[in-house]
Amino acid sequence: MRVKTAAKREAILAAAAEVFKESGFERASMAEISARIGGSKGTLYAYFKSKEELFVGVMHQEAKKQFDPILDALDNDTAELEKTLCVLGEKIVSFLCQESSIQTRRMIVAESGRSDIGRRFHEEGPKIGMQRVAAFMKKQMDAGRLRQGDPLRATLQLFALLDCETVTPMLLGLETSISRPRIKRLVSRAVETFLAAYAAR
Repeated sequence: MRVKTAAKREAILAAAAEVFKESGFERASMAEISARIGGSKGTLYAYFKSKEELFVGVMHQEAKKQFDPILDALDNDTAELEKTLCVLGEKIVSFLCQESSIQTRRMIVAESGRSDIGRRFHEEGPKIGMQRVAAFMKKQMDAGRLRQGDPLRATLQLFALLDCETVTPMLLGLETSISRPRIKRLVSRAVETFLAAYAAR
C-alpha cells in the first residue's frame, strides 16, 4: 500500500511538473494535472490540498535531487575549505541558473504577493538547505578555519555573494545564460570575498 501511494505521488508530481512548465503557475489547473494522471481532482486533492502546495512539492522534489548529494558531502570533515565552498557554490549556481529554475523563481516571486507560496517554498526548501550549510559553517568555526560568528548569517552572506553576479542578472533578464567557465570564475570571486571577511586570521 505504501509503495503504491508513493508511486502515485511521484506520478502526480511528474505530471504537475509538465503542466507548470508548459502553462506557468497561474494558468495551470488541477483539472489538467488530474487528466494527465488519469484520475479525478478528488484523488489529486487527497495528496495535495492546493495548487500552491503541489507547486511547492514539484519544486522541492527537483531541488532535492540536485542538492541532497551536495549537502551530504558537507557532513565529511575537510581542511580544504576554499575548494569545498567553490564546489558547493558552482553546483548551486549551475542549478539555479538553469532556465527551469529561473522560471520557477519568477513564478514564486509573482505569486508571493497573492498567496503564502513564497513563505512555504522558503520554509520547506531553501531554509532547510541553508541550515545544513550553516551547520557546516559552525564546524569550520569550531575547527578554527573560520572566525567565530553567527553561522547562519555567514551562510546567508555567502549565498548573497553567489547570487549577485549570477542568479540575479538571470532573473532580471540581463543575462540569458552563463557558461560553466564563467560560473567557475564568478563563484571563485564570491568565495574569495567571503573568506576575506570570515577566514580565521
